[in-house]
Amino acid sequence: MAEDADVIVVGAGLAGLVAATEIADAGKRVIVVDQEGEQSLGGQAFWSFGGLFLVDSPEQRRLGIKDSYELALQDWMGSAGFDREEDLWPRRWAEAYVAFAAGEKRGWLRAMGHRSFPVVGWAERGGYDAMSHGNSVPRFHVTWGTGPGIVEPFERRAREAERNGRLTFKFRHRVDALTITGGTVNGVSGVILAPDTVERGRSSSRKVSGDFTLRAQAVIVASGGIGGNHDLVRQNWPGRLGKAPENMISGVPEHVDGRMIGITEAAGARLINRDRMWHYVEGIKNWSPIWPRHGIRILPGPSSMWFDATGRRLPSPLFPGSDTLGQLHYIMSTGHDYSWFVLTQSIIKKEFALSGSEQNPDLTGKSWLMTARRATNKGAPAPVEAFKTHGVDFIVRDNLADLVGAMNALVGNDLLRTEYLKAQIEARDREIANPYAKDTQVMNIHNARRYIGDRLIRTARPHRILDPAHGPLIAVKLNIVTRKTLGGFETDLESRVFGQDGKIMPGLYAAGEAAGFGGGGMHGYRSLEGTFLGGCLFTGRNAGRAAAKAS
Repeated sequence: MAEDADVIVVGAGLAGLVAATEIADAGKRVIVVDQEGEQSLGGQAFWSFGGLFLVDSPEQRRLGIKDSYELALQDWMGSAGFDREEDLWPRRWAEAYVAFAAGEKRGWLRAMGHRSFPVVGWAERGGYDAMSHGNSVPRFHVTWGTGPGIVEPFERRAREAERNGRLTFKFRHRVDALTITGGTVNGVSGVILAPDTVERGRSSSRKVSGDFTLRAQAVIVASGGIGGNHDLVRQNWPGRLGKAPENMISGVPEHVDGRMIGITEAAGARLINRDRMWHYVEGIKNWSPIWPRHGIRILPGPSSMWFDATGRRLPSPLFPGSDTLGQLHYIMSTGHDYSWFVLTQSIIKKEFALSGSEQNPDLTGKSWLMTARRATNKGAPAPVEAFKTHGVDFIVRDNLADLVGAMNALVGNDLLRTEYLKAQIEARDREIANPYAKDTQVMNIHNARRYIGDRLIRTARPHRILDPAHGPLIAVKLNIVTRKTLGGFETDLESRVFGQDGKIMPGLYAAGEAAGFGGGGMHGYRSLEGTFLGGCLFTGRNAGRAAAKAS
């Protein structure tokens, strides 16, 4: 039977687009199939904040940040905590990716027109020793244009290849099986879903209108993770994090369902580290949802006080922006699946950002004027103020007693006691008046303000939480929001997939989240942030180049 293309890519997200454009640029023919419509091109990357992990970049150096490959690798390995036999390839991918981030990554993207916002963010700051989790320096480079800005160069390349006849999109094609002939993966089969022009991100129809079979010399699985499928999240929930949450919200649309991962595993691919996952604990319910259980993550600065469901302050160093997995572990150990921020208007104005391209119209729209207003407006950014006004998780009051009463009313219990919260807040407030302190969070605030980027746009001037001049008081109920699958298909550095017998499956490649962003889990247990899009870029590029060369 004649081949329909040299390579088939399953998934039209960022990793799939990168792989497909590399194949087309090599002069090969590629088909990209996706169960969603054309309006969803770019997948989850479109909705992202556009953060990229770069090492020793010109943006860092201009801000006085001293970074290096050695320091970044030290941070990565301390965060990953590789400790399993199957971490051989994830570790190799991690080493290769950090080298990519410290080397050609920035130049490769800039040659396609990519640009970064000049202020580098400081995510996952850790707070342990030098060899443990966290970024020692700011490395979070926000794409100018956020998620759409990272998708655009590859969509442009793909459309050009489509016009030249080297790339074909087949949207609304849902893969149900991989075809294997003589031990080689050489195609896919499935059903054609009825056209549906539903808005990007909304749940689309699953009405079947036909079937299809496609043949090629190789197949690249770039189908994403499981974050939209809460049943799968709970099924794979790691026991080390306690019981799986009863209540979660979704940071990804419903079609991020893990279905293709199950299909590929059933065909013989080796799936490893399935219990490693990355979910955020600063989730808020979207007051204007696009997909079911739509959650948005708060990207907090360092100053909000963080309390568990019983009103106990989270222990050091589990402060905002420090250790996502540590915070998740602690919160689940309380027997509750939510927690609280308590802050002031001065803090929300300076320190709250919301993850997602649609929540950042200034950066997404590439408006310098709107971006500058973040630092000069009297209020918080408009999307944040909209959540403060309309969001069910936000409470605004003029005094602590009324705030605590409303917090208890929101969750329907009386776990919070005003005097207990007041004692903890006043103790913190006594520390804030001095440039020296023993309170670790206060020390972190002072440290953050030594960095010009944080001082300008991400860290409020230190002040007492209970100072009426900085009010009103604000409480935010924080939910667990599902996001990333850190495990995936075990792959070598050419993105070739290993079978369950430990041997390479001829013709099969995996990229992006389906491959654990490289090797079946190059992050190990923890992410340094800005590394998910980068993992899609790196694995997609490697998979596309390797598949093109082999075809």
